[in-house]
Amino acid sequence: MQAIYSEPIKPELVSTRLAEIRAAGVTVAGALSPQRTQELYETVVAAGVDLFVIRGTTVSAEHVSKNQKPLNLKEFIYELDVPVIVGGAAGHTPALHLMRTGAAGVLVGFGGGAASTTRASLGIHAPMATAVADVAGARRDYMDESGGRYVHVIADGGLGSSGDIAKAFSVGADAVMLGSTLARATDAPGRGWHWGAEAHHSELPRGSRVEVGSVAPLEEILYGPSTVADGSVNLVGALRRSMATTGYSDLKEFQRVEVVVAPYHS
Repeated sequence: MQAIYSEPIKPELVSTRLAEIRAAGVTVAGALSPQRTQELYETVVAAGVDLFVIRGTTVSAEHVSKNQKPLNLKEFIYELDVPVIVGGAAGHTPALHLMRTGAAGVLVGFGGGAASTTRASLGIHAPMATAVADVAGARRDYMDESGGRYVHVIADGGLGSSGDIAKAFSVGADAVMLGSTLARATDAPGRGWHWGAEAHHSELPRGSRVEVGSVAPLEEILYGPSTVADGSVNLVGALRRSMATTGYSDLKEFQRVEVVVAPYHS
């Protein structure tokens, strides 16, 4: 992975790929790491995106660096004409700081994905349910502080089954970022393989290439029908069934469901 990603980024290829996505008639999101944002954001915005994502293992609104001038998130977001989503964050205080920059959404998660080795290499891991609940709490405080401005909480990583997705929404997420779950689609470009965003780091890779297999077309993974009972297919149907079973009709209501901690049984 390091050898593959050692090739310099070509801005013209970024523009071409975003144009292909836009031509498909879907919502277009351009994503950059904090280190690449200053260098490439103009290319991404000029390509015509609906959302701009700044994503790293962890993103701080108060980043400190001895080697370079850190990205001023508040200034950057203020000057941009499209909504900005930032992350990851895994706790109340860092998430609150990110919300104060004007971000439209905060990605929640730290080293929990199927291909991530952050826990093994750095010794740092944040359980997803706890992280989402803490960031949702930060959102409540920020709404009081800002006079009602709502920031979307997006669970990012470690959501390997439809049950995990339902639990993420139940503790406060508004949306989820899915990796290995969608990589299992027969029409996914990885052809049954998945690797984390930090797998290619030039000095300290924190991810591996893992075989997740192919189980069904993307349409069936999202909307069914399912022929397996392991939570890998019909993700939307499972979420609806979970909500119906617990007596809720929309996601904002579902975020108020009573949650308890119980031993896990495979």
